[in-house]
Amino acid sequence: MYPQNNMSFMPEEDLLYTILADMKRTVREYTTATTESNCPSVRQLFTDLTNDTLRLQGDLYRLMSQNNMYSTPSKALRIDLDKQIQEARKTQQECQQFIQQKSFAAGGYGQPMHQQSQSSHQHNPYYM
Repeated sequence: MYPQNNMSFMPEEDLLYTILADMKRTVREYTTATTESNCPSVRQLFTDLTNDTLRLQGDLYRLMSQNNMYSTPSKALRIDLDKQIQEARKTQQECQQFIQQKSFAAGGYGQPMHQQSQSSHQHNPYYM
């Protein structure tokens, strides 16, 4: 399809960067589809697609970084990360309390919500 003299239609680095950017966009689209899905099986499908695409994106990023095709962002201070995590957990807890209050008021009688274990992120290789 392309000439055999190692010339492609665009430099490999540009092609990989384009693919990486498309994977980021795809993850956003899958995440939106997941959050808007009403059917549990469709929601699970988009959750699986999101996770698979995140793994591929992470693999491609590492490959590009190892080959000096993508500069790594500056390292974040642990205290800043901890602060963001704490704020996200507080927001999540407030949302869960709000939902439980509204469920109780609507006749759901405050059935416990599914809570994700805080330790679940410890086994995720992409979690910092």
